[in-house]
Amino acid sequence: MLLELFLSFLQIGLFSVGGGYAAIPLIRSQTVELHPWLTAEEFMDLATIAEMTPGPIAINGATFVGLKIAGLPGAVAATLGCILPSLVLVSLLAFVYRKYRNLPLLQGVLSSLRPAVVALIFSAGLTMLLQAAFGGRQPVSLANTRWASVALVACAFLTLRKLKWSPILTMALCGAGGLALGLLGLF
Repeated sequence: MLLELFLSFLQIGLFSVGGGYAAIPLIRSQTVELHPWLTAEEFMDLATIAEMTPGPIAINGATFVGLKIAGLPGAVAATLGCILPSLVLVSLLAFVYRKYRNLPLLQGVLSSLRPAVVALIFSAGLTMLLQAAFGGRQPVSLANTRWASVALVACAFLTLRKLKWSPILTMALCGAGGLALGLLGLF
């Protein structure tokens, strides 16, 4: 199990180009679809906790999954698997970039990676939005809509984009709103 956790998160660490948000679809694929370690609902909890806690999302997620599956040794194995590719690749890339940063070929490669990163982040956001709004129920329809979640998503979006509130304040208010709605039986 420890080797399986290590190898799964090694793949995530190796292919999550673009940072934590780009890693979310890869983590979901490994932990929900490929290995039945988490349910879709548990994955949403993982993404929320990993976002709220200090540190990179992928590492927080690896630690969370490893701890759930195999205790402290699992957390260590998953976290090491997640960070090992970054340690090696960043060291290598720093050397190459410092030596060849002015080459047009390198600038072209970096420019071509940006759309892939945007697509990964968009995919993660869309997956999480559908999970929040419809709870993973199929088919996606108005009858299956979780309106309290949709309202919280809309409020969070507006406070972040229009009012320019702090993401931390927005998350805290959404958490309080979710708690209040849950106590009222609306969530």
